[in-house]
Amino acid sequence: MGEIDDAIERADQESFTRRPPKTLKGQINFLVRQLKTTRAVAAELGVSQRSVERYRTGERRHPPQAIQQRIDAAVRSRWQPQVRRRRRAEAASRRGITVETRARFGYTAPVGTTDDGRFRRLTVHLPPAYAQQLFDAREAGATDQQLRQIIADGFRTTYFQDGGARAMGLSDVAINDIDYIDFDY
Repeated sequence: MGEIDDAIERADQESFTRRPPKTLKGQINFLVRQLKTTRAVAAELGVSQRSVERYRTGERRHPPQAIQQRIDAAVRSRWQPQVRRRRRAEAASRRGITVETRARFGYTAPVGTTDDGRFRRLTVHLPPAYAQQLFDAREAGATDQQLRQIIADGFRTTYFQDGGARAMGLSDVAINDIDYIDFDY
C-alpha cells in the first residue's frame, strides 16, 4: 500500500460508528464469523489452525507482535463495511472530500512565471467528482502515482486555478515528496 491508500484507510477507520473488538478472543471470534472457518482465518493470518483455535478459546492470550498486527489489520479491514460504503457514496455524490497535506508541488506554467516546486501545506475541499475518481481508481487497483495525479488534478482546478478564476495557463500540477497526507469525507 502507498501513502494515499494508507490515508484513505485511516479516513475509513475514522468513520466507524462503533469501535472494533479490542480483545484477542473478540477479534478472532469476529474473524471466524466473517470468514466462516478457523482454517480460513489461519490462512488469512499466516498461522496454524490450531493457533487460531487456541486464541479463540483463550488458551493462548498473547500472540507475537507481528501476528497481533496482522489480526488488528484483518479486523479493521472487515469492520463495518456498510458504514464505509455509505460514507464513500455520500462523498462521491454530494459532499466531496477534504485533503490536508504538506507536499512539494511542481507545475508547468507559461514562460515568464516560476515553475519551481516548493513545499506547501494545503487543506483543500475537492468536489464530489474527484472523490468518485479517487475511489474508483483505488478499487481498480491504481498505483500510488495514479492516485496522486487525481489529487493533483483536483488541486489544480480547485486551489491553483480557483475554479477558473485565475492561473488559466497552469497546465499540469504534480505532487512530489509528500510529508503527510490526510483525508476527511
